[in-house]
Amino acid sequence: MAAKKKIARKKIAKKKIAKKKIAKKKVAKKKAAKKKVARKKAARKKPPRKKAPAKQAGVKGKRAKATKKADDLTLKLIHDQASTVHQQILKLRKPDLNFPIRSLGNVSYSQKKGYFEIGKQTKQRTLTVNTVRNFAQTLRMMGLSKDLVEGNDFATKRDAYYQSKNWEEAKFDDQTESDTVMDDIEAMFSMRGISREQLRFTPDEGYNGAVAGRLIVLDPDRETGRVERIDCTRFGSGAYSIPSSVEHLSFETKAKFILAIETGGIFQRLQSHKFWQDRNCILVNMAGVPARACRRFIRKLSDDCDLPVYAFVDCDPYGISNIYRTLKVGSGNAAHLSQFFCVPRARYLGVTPQDIIDYQLPTHPLQDVDVKRAKDALKNDPFFKAHKPWRQAIEQLLSMGVRAEQQSLAMWGLNYVIEEYLPAKLRRVGDFLP
Repeated sequence: MAAKKKIARKKIAKKKIAKKKIAKKKVAKKKAAKKKVARKKAARKKPPRKKAPAKQAGVKGKRAKATKKADDLTLKLIHDQASTVHQQILKLRKPDLNFPIRSLGNVSYSQKKGYFEIGKQTKQRTLTVNTVRNFAQTLRMMGLSKDLVEGNDFATKRDAYYQSKNWEEAKFDDQTESDTVMDDIEAMFSMRGISREQLRFTPDEGYNGAVAGRLIVLDPDRETGRVERIDCTRFGSGAYSIPSSVEHLSFETKAKFILAIETGGIFQRLQSHKFWQDRNCILVNMAGVPARACRRFIRKLSDDCDLPVYAFVDCDPYGISNIYRTLKVGSGNAAHLSQFFCVPRARYLGVTPQDIIDYQLPTHPLQDVDVKRAKDALKNDPFFKAHKPWRQAIEQLLSMGVRAEQQSLAMWGLNYVIEEYLPAKLRRVGDFLP
């Protein structure tokens, strides 16, 4: 009987030990599960330290490849052109160079493509006794471009002029000569997709435009490749200045549109009152006819971020046929560049001839030069000839015999343009002139 009790006690003890072990295992599992959850939460809270540099490196790599591709093409075109001249000389032939004619008469407008295209007319520069100096200057300018690309450097147009002082008999007497040769070379190579900036020539010091609003510009350092994030909302009462070359830039934005503005005064008013914040947009000051860098910046930003562009300029023949037309489709003497620098998505917000009537704006009489420019646009400009609404608007302006500035809206109050005019216009973007 005692033996049976002893066996029963042992069984009970074993069961208790087994239960304790099971309980301990359950507690251990719960602790392990809690630790796992805590680790996951902590991991989510930690910044992705390794991912950011990888992403930046990827962006840098893409830009580097694109730059190298353009540089390789530039060097190849220069080499091929020089080789052709060399081969012609070896065959005892007079070498020649062919350039597209840069004028409105050699331009066509395609509504499908949305910009001016250079025509097939060319001019030939053959090496003769009379052209030997100009021919040599052209080849030396190409050689300078080659050196700049290979050295990853650049020269302003003024720099190029002074560089020629080392070219002995091929030196330029004044900068207009060197600018003309540079433009000819750019026109020749633009047929293969190369612009002046890719030839490593930049404009002389000047104003390229300013930007404010919901935009972050990613600008990699030329030497280190480190990407600077430039927030265009954080310039206080100032603005981001567009650099001379913008090909290396990329963008981050949630803005809905770009507002390109002719005058600095209106831009400053919209910027100081943070119009970009209320309307979720990006403001660009063109300061008259937009510089190449400004047009390229707007085009690149519009294409990369899929943003519409609305132009806000004075209502006069110059604002319409020079400033707006150049922004949207290019110009006659630079049609070879339109594929790079124009903004086909741009639409004309105002000021329109009808606005003068609807808003009872103060006006100035059209001058003879205004009338001539307007009639020339109707008669000769392919863009205006292709768009009936524009022909009607210009004819209306001519019949009224007056012009109006953006600032004339201040007649109704300094902030009327912010509080009334632009909001009303932006509710009817479908009515904008093409």
